[in-house]
Amino acid sequence: MASSSPQAQPARAFTTALTHEDAGTRRRADVRGQRWRQVLAAMAAGRLTIGSRTPVGGLPSWVTPEVVRGGFATGTANAGGPLQAYETEAARSLGVTPERRALFVHCLTEPGLAWLWDRLDSGHYEIGVPEEAALLTVAWLVRHGETDAALDLVAELEPFADRLRFLPRPAAGPAPDTTAAVHRRTVSDTVGALKRRRPHPAVEAQREALAVWQPFGDELLVHWLRTARDGRVLELAPGEDWLARGEALLGRYRLLAAEHTRCAKHRKPKENLGILRGALEETVAGRPLDARRLGLLRHAVASMVRRRGLPGSAAHTALRRRQTAQAALPSHHALAQLVLRRLAVLPQQTGVGEVGPLLAAVSEEESRASGLPAGAAVPATIGQVVESALSAPLGTLVERGVVPSAEVLAELVPQLVAATTAQAYGEETLRALMTANYRAFRDRRSLLLLNLERQVRVEELPWVRAVSGQRSAAAGEPDDEGALAVLRQLGELAVRAFPGTILPNPLVREFGVLERQGDLGAPFVEELAADIFMGTFTPKFLKAARIAGELLRGSLYERYYGVDYAAIRNLAIVEGGTALTRAHGARTSPGFARLCAERAGTRPRSWSVAANGTVIEQAQILTTHNLATLVHRVGVAPRPGWADLARRCFVTVCRLTARVQHNPRPLGTIKDAAYAWRQMVFHLSLCPSQEQRRVVAGLAEETARHPAHVAARLAPALRGLALVAGGGAFGADGTADGGRARRLLGWSTGGHWMR
Repeated sequence: MASSSPQAQPARAFTTALTHEDAGTRRRADVRGQRWRQVLAAMAAGRLTIGSRTPVGGLPSWVTPEVVRGGFATGTANAGGPLQAYETEAARSLGVTPERRALFVHCLTEPGLAWLWDRLDSGHYEIGVPEEAALLTVAWLVRHGETDAALDLVAELEPFADRLRFLPRPAAGPAPDTTAAVHRRTVSDTVGALKRRRPHPAVEAQREALAVWQPFGDELLVHWLRTARDGRVLELAPGEDWLARGEALLGRYRLLAAEHTRCAKHRKPKENLGILRGALEETVAGRPLDARRLGLLRHAVASMVRRRGLPGSAAHTALRRRQTAQAALPSHHALAQLVLRRLAVLPQQTGVGEVGPLLAAVSEEESRASGLPAGAAVPATIGQVVESALSAPLGTLVERGVVPSAEVLAELVPQLVAATTAQAYGEETLRALMTANYRAFRDRRSLLLLNLERQVRVEELPWVRAVSGQRSAAAGEPDDEGALAVLRQLGELAVRAFPGTILPNPLVREFGVLERQGDLGAPFVEELAADIFMGTFTPKFLKAARIAGELLRGSLYERYYGVDYAAIRNLAIVEGGTALTRAHGARTSPGFARLCAERAGTRPRSWSVAANGTVIEQAQILTTHNLATLVHRVGVAPRPGWADLARRCFVTVCRLTARVQHNPRPLGTIKDAAYAWRQMVFHLSLCPSQEQRRVVAGLAEETARHPAHVAARLAPALRGLALVAGGGAFGADGTADGGRARRLLGWSTGGHWMR
């Protein structure tokens, strides 16, 4: 059974809940396990329809379902469950029974509407799940004379008034403007992350060794040297004073060992400190040392003196001074507590405009209050946590490393898209409400969908439909241009910052929202999952391939992958003039699906994850997985140019190829390397031919910077690229020159040659 299956997840969560060292992680694992048990119970009872966009019986598609890893719904609604604390407080302040239906009914009265209008005007509300925007929308409609729309919306919400929370959450102030700046984490998130940090056991053990055990070891060494003649200890008989001093040292050792428990080296009988201490215990007790123990003692003393010099010597004193200074440095944990105090005075639910003051060295005043040494620097590891709360333009966050991947970029883009799409609403309070609603909607986790079903879109929410008429033409026309400008900005950022990574699906969805608002007529296509692929494609894939052909016909890309973009154009014309096939209730492009299967060499009616992967990869090749749409229709032109992007893609290819060595499961890495290679070929195809040849000729230089096996694995692919760039072509099997030159693809139904 695969570990990702629903049946395996409760066991994994149970193990984590029992064994993890962090209490917060154990609690989260326990909650996760409960949710997976809900999934299994609902599946067993037939209350869940896995793969449907309405997986929970009795709940319409607009209700936000609780979803766990893998896209499985638990059977409950995110806006359901017991009353939240803010709902109970609202019921108390409004003088109604603490029940959801009572709150819902009160908000439809004149006092209730006035209460909602006050929140709309002040902006003192938050939307955690989209449903919490519903009653505010009703109030907006009533105030603006849209009574029929308000009544229709109330009628749609009313059956769920006792189960779902439609009340907004209170907030200290309006939400920050995200049109200019976004943040990855709020101050509150950052505080939580720093609080979860624990002192590093190894670092603290080293600090204890330097501050406690090495000075104590010096005292033991000096004590034994008092019995030495010509460097050999116990050549002089210990006197009464020596024995009394030894007994005092042993007593102090027991106190130190009870108080300082991080470092265990002193307890080991074969370590120098353990040998000196053990021999002292025997001698003080009046038991003579046997020959073996005496030899160990003399060897330990000699080695300590040889390595560090005699205690009190210049070399020994300088060493201990440096080590004392190192031990006196404040711990990362102590400095994290200082940063927490700095963060505590800031607004908690926003980002930080400037992180410099939070990461400044310890001031004199802070030193007096905390005991930390003035001038101590905040370490980089804490700085990285605080930087994640920086509120700045998205490009700035990418440049500073706060956004390290396309996946993280996709997490932040909804903040910007929410504000951009809401600009179409002419009235200010409605614009703010729809911005907050969109941000909450984008936190909705995707469902596992089958049969070509698509995820619920924000415009399907009843309260968004109810105000759709407020997107006036006068307000919408400039915002169409604004949406395309934002799409161009985000597209250039994604392509420039992460050139060797395909666009993740959450980012593709945001691009799709902006494209629809801009009415561009150029579809963005998602990466399909090979394990649930139904063997068909929706018509937008063929349309995206036709757009790619407009850009790439006759290019290196077309020749390298053996694409006939003229035939794709003809296929699009034929299918565009006929009624497209329907499969599972959705429109499909049978010609495009057949073309991808033929190019992949899969047999009709065959099914396997690997075979599906080869077909999906061909669809990505034909469409360029959105790159051609971004360049040809959106107009992205990232600086410093296509040649630079191609070189950076190849660096990613080399880095991924290096991970194949000794990898027991290398196919995922090979797939990612092939995807980065495809991005490289695309970028190369937009370069003039002379620049193309210059880049291709320089790729071998990059492989020389990596382990030797990287060059060996990539040699057939590099020969193949040079062959096609020079005017040659692959054979039907994707090879040339007797197999020494190969086309690099990621999926294979047999053993991949890069292994």
